Amino acid sequence: MKNTFGSKITLTIFGESHGNAIGCVLDGIAPGICVDEEYIKALLSLRRPAGAISTSRREADEFVIESGVFNGYTTGTPICIVIPNKDTRSGDYGEMAHLARPSHADYTANVKYRGFQDHRGGGHFSGRITAAVVAAGGILLKALEAKGITVGTHIKRCGGISDREFGDIGADIKTLSTLPFAVLDENASVAMQDKILSARSSGDSLGGVLETAVVGLEAGLGEPWFDSVESLLSHALFSVPAVKGVEFGAGFAITEMLGSQANDPFFAKDGSVFTSTNNSGGINGGITNGMPVIFRCAIRPTPTISREQNTVDYITKENKTLAAAGRHDPCIVHRARIVVDCITALVLADLLAERHGTDWLAL
Repeated sequence: MKNTFGSKITLTIFGESHGNAIGCVLDGIAPGICVDEEYIKALLSLRRPAGAISTSRREADEFVIESGVFNGYTTGTPICIVIPNKDTRSGDYGEMAHLARPSHADYTANVKYRGFQDHRGGGHFSGRITAAVVAAGGILLKALEAKGITVGTHIKRCGGISDREFGDIGADIKTLSTLPFAVLDENASVAMQDKILSARSSGDSLGGVLETAVVGLEAGLGEPWFDSVESLLSHALFSVPAVKGVEFGAGFAITEMLGSQANDPFFAKDGSVFTSTNNSGGINGGITNGMPVIFRCAIRPTPTISREQNTVDYITKENKTLAAAGRHDPCIVHRARIVVDCITALVLADLLAERHGTDWLAL
C-alpha cells in the first residue's frame, strides 16, 4: 500500500476510520514557516459534519503536532500530526461486515488485502482520513498565502442547482474561506441544502461539482508531458475519496467551440502578460501561464445509503441485499471542498519547491 504523494515536499497519510487515530507526516518543509494552529482548527471545522446535511458522527479533530514544529515555526524536520478517533461506533458495521456496499471499496479492499483489511467504517478507505490531509494543508495554505498565492473552492453544482460563476476571484476566495457551506449565491446555497435534506429523507444521497480557483501563481511552473500541472493536480485530486472526474478551464465544453473561440488571446499590460479569456484554465503545455488556475472536480453521491440494494457476501459469494446502517453523509460535497483546497496546496507547494528549492516558501 502506497500512502505518500509528492517529490520535494511529501505527504504520507496513515490510520483507519475506527482505529485509535489517523494522521500524516509532512516532509521536505523548510525551517522557519509559521504554523498557526488556530488556522488549522478553522480548516478542520470546515471539513467536519454540519447539521442534518451531514453524518451524525461528531469528531472534535483535536490534533496533536508530535514533531517538526517548535515555538510556532517549522524546524525543517518531518512534521507528524496525529488526530485521535473518539466517536466510533464499530458495532454499526457488525451485520454488514462481509457485505459489499455498492460502489464502495469493501469488495476491492478485501481482494487486494486478502481479508486482513480493517473493514470498520471503511477502514483506510474512509473519508475520515481526509482530516489528516486538511491538517497538513493548514500549514501549506498559510505558507502559500504568505507568498501571495490563494486557493478557494465553491460548490458549482449540487442537486441540479448551480452557484454563480467566479467574479472577482480574489474577493470570492476570501468570502469562501468564511462559509461553512461554500456557495457564493445565498439563494443557491439554501436550495442545494434543501435538495440534500430531501435525498436524506428518502434514504438516498447526492453528489455535485466543485470548482477551484488558484490566484497568484507565477508563469513557468510545471513540466511538459508526465509532470504537467494538470497531470500532478489530477493525480492528487483523484486520490480524494469520491472524486470521479477532473476538468481544467472550459473542460469538456471546449470541444463544442471553434479554435477561434477556445483560444485565449494574449495581451501585455504594465510589463506583464495576460490572456483576455481563460478557457485553458491558466495552463499552456502543462505549464502555468500566470492566469488563475481553474479546475472542477466531479464528486459522486455518497455510496453508503439506507435504501435497500442488491449486493453479495464477499466471503461466501452469496447474493444478498443491504440497507446500510450506521451514520453516513447524504452528501459530502460541502465537506470535500476544503480537502480539495488542501490537496491543491500540497501540489502547488511541491511544484514551487521543484522550481525554486525547498527553502523558498520560508524566505
